[in-house]
Amino acid sequence: MHEFVPEIEEDIPLPKRAAEALPELSPKEELDMRARTIKLLADMTGTPLVPTDDDIDEAESLARDMMLNPQVRPQFAKYPNEVMAYLAGMVAQSNVQLVNELSELKMYVVNKLIYEVEHAKDSKSRITAIAKLGEVDGVDAFKKRSETTIMVKPMEEVEKELLTVLDSIDATYTMDDTLYEEASNDSDDDLSSDDNDELYEGDFTDEPSAGSVGVDEPATAS
Repeated sequence: MHEFVPEIEEDIPLPKRAAEALPELSPKEELDMRARTIKLLADMTGTPLVPTDDDIDEAESLARDMMLNPQVRPQFAKYPNEVMAYLAGMVAQSNVQLVNELSELKMYVVNKLIYEVEHAKDSKSRITAIAKLGEVDGVDAFKKRSETTIMVKPMEEVEKELLTVLDSIDATYTMDDTLYEEASNDSDDDLSSDDNDELYEGDFTDEPSAGSVGVDEPATAS
């Protein structure tokens, strides 16, 4: 007879307790796990799970506590298997009923909106009903969608594009500085020409009149 020994990895720390190796579960996940395990063991051993009246009352009380305070984590290990099985069945049934009721409520809203659209007295009420109908989940006639495109480029290409942008910014600033210097020079030239014109006009403003300086007037006969 051959012995098969599985390959055991080394240097892997083992948890001190089995509970430490289990992942963190929510109360509902833990309840579902326990219910599947209880059902599997019952099917393997052929033991029927028949809850008594006390088990039903205890499961209903536990369900009320979980609904009133969702943060509470009951100690499921201290309850009998019949209580756990009945409680898991109640939770599963309530979830199904909730989904069915929500779907029926949604259908009711859609039907009422369609009725309002068909029997509206004025166009304003009809347009309002159509807008509300278009916002219903599943219709989505007015849903705004935005698309984001992510491009993956090599680092060399990204650096090249950045250098191109920086060069264009430098060229823009250089051009602005050049234009500013030219404008400043033109304004200085204009100011200089205005000063020269004023000096030129001032030199010839007070001209000597005829006979005032160096001009002999003809003598008149006495």
